[in-house]
Amino acid sequence: MTTLTIAMEQPLSSVSAEEFGRRIFFATADILNFRFVRNGDEVTAVDLTVADQGDVDQVRRKVNAVLNDDVLSQLTRPPKVIWSSPAERPVPDGTFDRLMADGEASPSGQGQVALGPQMLHLMDALDDTIRDIVVDEFRAREQRYPTLIPASVMHRCGYLTSFPQYLMFVSRLHSDRDVYRDFVTDTSTGGAMVPDVLDRCAGVDYCLPPTMCYHTFHQHADGTLPEDAGVVTARGKSFRHEEKYHSGLERLWDFTIREIVFLGDRDHVTAGRQRLLDRILGLTEDLGLSGRCEVASDPFFGDLDVAARATSQRLLELKYELRLDVGGSRDIAVGSFNLHERTFGSAFGIHMSDGEVAHSACAGFGLERLAYAVVCQHGLDPAGWPARVAELLAAPDGR
Repeated sequence: MTTLTIAMEQPLSSVSAEEFGRRIFFATADILNFRFVRNGDEVTAVDLTVADQGDVDQVRRKVNAVLNDDVLSQLTRPPKVIWSSPAERPVPDGTFDRLMADGEASPSGQGQVALGPQMLHLMDALDDTIRDIVVDEFRAREQRYPTLIPASVMHRCGYLTSFPQYLMFVSRLHSDRDVYRDFVTDTSTGGAMVPDVLDRCAGVDYCLPPTMCYHTFHQHADGTLPEDAGVVTARGKSFRHEEKYHSGLERLWDFTIREIVFLGDRDHVTAGRQRLLDRILGLTEDLGLSGRCEVASDPFFGDLDVAARATSQRLLELKYELRLDVGGSRDIAVGSFNLHERTFGSAFGIHMSDGEVAHSACAGFGLERLAYAVVCQHGLDPAGWPARVAELLAAPDGR
């Protein structure tokens, strides 16, 4: 391993440093770890641990490109906080270690964690509570979508050119007897997966979905929006490649999401997002959870207008994130509330009965993260929870 230090031409603010930090690993797989060098609240350099086979000059070039193209040209002021929870408490660190000791969390691969019965119940209880809100108050139509999504849909929605760092593709062996026979022979002989397996595979026709809303847009593509499709909700598995950022339950590659999509005219979707935001913030207070909701932006990557798109999102307040405390002075985003304007209505040819292109908005909640935040703040045992939290979330048998 090699240590590479890259000094900043100008010190980075804490806001820019945070943005830089969530992109560094995506610059190149040769980066094994990084550490910011700080002078007070500012970052003056970054120390990189580089793999032995890494080309240090290329690593430097790629990291500087990420810094200059994707970070420094963004809006750098602190995010606008639109809500802070009245509950504030010290949150102990080490919750994930305690979950592993109790058999409630078992790492099973990169960015993958198997969960035990109490965590599963808590996820289901939180999901049921959110689902009841959107079905009862918003008359949402509930859908269950397939896991796989066509790659053509991901291209149509712009994901391929906005978030290439998160993409996870699906392929399969060529439909050919000789390919199957050779694969079995080579794998049996070598005792492991053959290194050239992708050369034996068909084209990439499908992806693992990064969220549920793209299924909804695909479902209503190239048509007139039905009257009962103004609010759609779904729960499903979602997948995002988080490189080396995965840690405990905080940055899973494979996670569960509850999504709500609003489709219709501008007033319908903006009012829907706001009403749902108000209800979820009320639920957060009801659960006595410590955190905040702030204006945010998506981690666009690799496009020429990354900074402009991220800055526009923040200025127009198109994205809010609900962030909850998880200990060690850290917090995680457990949900987001997004306005798309006509972006997806236009991309997917979704029209209303009057012929106008539909506006859209969505909200999504990572159920593993949300359950983890509850456990970090209240513990795993419902017997120690505040009465209102136990009333809302505890299992019928009191476990």
